Amino acid sequence: MSQRVLTGITTTGTLHLGNYAGAIRPAVLASQAPGVESFFFMADFHALIKCDEPDRIARSSRSIAATWVAAGLDTDRVTLYRQSDIPEIPELTWLLTCVTAKGQMNRAHAYKAAVDAAVAAGEEPDANVTMGLFSYPVLMAADILMFNAHKVPVGKDQVQHIEMARDVAQRFNHLFGRGQALFTLPEAVTDAEMELLPGLDGRKMSKSYDNVIPLFDGGPKALQDAVARIVTDSKLPGEPKDPDGQTLVALYDAFASVDERAAFRAALRAGLGWGEAKQQLVALIESQIGPMRARYEALMANPAELEAILQAGAAKARAIAVPFLKTLREAVGLRPYTQTATTAVAKAEKVALPVFKQYREADGKFYFKLLSADGALLLQSQAFEQGREAGQWVARLKQGGAAALTTDAPVQREAAEADIAAALAAFQADAA
Repeated sequence: MSQRVLTGITTTGTLHLGNYAGAIRPAVLASQAPGVESFFFMADFHALIKCDEPDRIARSSRSIAATWVAAGLDTDRVTLYRQSDIPEIPELTWLLTCVTAKGQMNRAHAYKAAVDAAVAAGEEPDANVTMGLFSYPVLMAADILMFNAHKVPVGKDQVQHIEMARDVAQRFNHLFGRGQALFTLPEAVTDAEMELLPGLDGRKMSKSYDNVIPLFDGGPKALQDAVARIVTDSKLPGEPKDPDGQTLVALYDAFASVDERAAFRAALRAGLGWGEAKQQLVALIESQIGPMRARYEALMANPAELEAILQAGAAKARAIAVPFLKTLREAVGLRPYTQTATTAVAKAEKVALPVFKQYREADGKFYFKLLSADGALLLQSQAFEQGREAGQWVARLKQGGAAALTTDAPVQREAAEADIAAALAAFQADAA
């Protein structure tokens, strides 16, 4: 059985070199492991909690999505999506909110920090607390539980939220599962070996410290300018230097091979000047980041390509979310009046699929159309001389999904791209 791993990044800024080395690079590598089913999303609902600048959120979401793809994420293998493209997530958030104790939310670190800050400023404890901030852990639980993720890589400050998600999942299972575990209990993954790059001043690289090295923004010049500002000791060229504890060396190590690390240390001990050392660091980073930056800039210049990637990812995600939410709605009693059985969870009915219909018209030619599960027309084919040709295209669309809808596909789109992609993804999910 595959292990599902879920990762989200809040869309309020752009990513820096520390984000790449500490989170993006290891996540991309982990997603390539056999037996791993990876979900990556832009957490734009979460961004609304702490940012009221619409353009900033939109720009950040686009930049982060482009960064994931440029960094080597295989979007055919993983599921990459915007949180806001999955309407089932806020609905699940409400179902979970109804079984979450307020006392548990009172203990959330972010809420307590906001209260402490208000009290310290002489204000009412909840003066700066929105319901978004207060309920943040429930939305995070919905992100995780919607896809029944087994593992969630997080920093130590987020471990509490994973524990809350486990508690909420257990309570929901107990209340509505009828002996069945509707939700998998997620596990927080904190990597003790995860690279936490130092910033220009030696502290943890963070925008709040204004000590970051940009990942892509500003191009090679911005990288070179940032590295030039790295704090070093005052030893001159020719003087032996101790590499241990040096920010420059820690940054070099994050991108170098074992042999390159040893050679760099030996050169410093032999008197390599800090200026030359910084040039070597820039060259090393640029050799790895440069090709990614080119792909990033191409994606940022072509929003239609990036949007198509995300819509395909949303269709894959919704192929899981839609039927699962249907099961959860039935579990809590949100059912059609014609459904009277109370065992819907124990034996969930087969989810209705969209359908392809092939037919021959009076003109003697062959056609097909794609209908949604509720009968809405999604795709209408052009005419074929042979029925075999129509059948081959139906098979191609079922197997290839939205990727098979190339510009030369002999079909007329009759609905939104996202609805068509979701319908085609449903065939792939059913086959799997």
